[in-house]
Amino acid sequence: MWLRINLNKRRYKRLTNSRNFRLLLALVTVCWFGYQQLKSEFQRPQALLVLGGATEREVFAAQFARKHPQLPIWVSSGSNPEFAEWVFSEAGIESDRVHLDYRAVDTVTNFTTLVDELGDRGIDSVYLITSDDHMRRAQIIGEIVLGSRGIRFKPVAVPSGRAPEPMEKAVRDGARAILWLTTGYTGANFSQARIR
Repeated sequence: MWLRINLNKRRYKRLTNSRNFRLLLALVTVCWFGYQQLKSEFQRPQALLVLGGATEREVFAAQFARKHPQLPIWVSSGSNPEFAEWVFSEAGIESDRVHLDYRAVDTVTNFTTLVDELGDRGIDSVYLITSDDHMRRAQIIGEIVLGSRGIRFKPVAVPSGRAPEPMEKAVRDGARAILWLTTGYTGANFSQARIR
């Protein structure tokens, strides 16, 4: 018996140390991520998720929603309710399609406050609408927060004319999203205290 276990260990070491095994592992990994990307491309979004922070995002989303009349719209901490309702109404969007949510205080909480509600409604793919200068950070957070619940997204960038945000913001908020994933805490209170 000991001889059999020892022989199996040697075979395992030879297999895992071999170049072929590493190539096979790399190929499987690439295929898996490629499959996930293709799946995401062909999966039709079931809702619009608009990140608040700039009124042009809501104006753009209202026009975008006209091209997708069957999709509900979630606006996370956007402009005041009167303005947001007016923007969507002027675009001919029925008020029952628009869900205004004001619980978020920053980009991380834009996602964490709505992810479970989206999942509870059976939504597993969304259009993610935010400004082009903000999109990198939103995508990093979205991959972590939405991805943790199996929700995919297709980014839709709103032209802003501004330079992309610094990478430090994306890294910081990516770390906060991982903190939320592991502890349920977003660190929002910490970031607000630092701003003051």
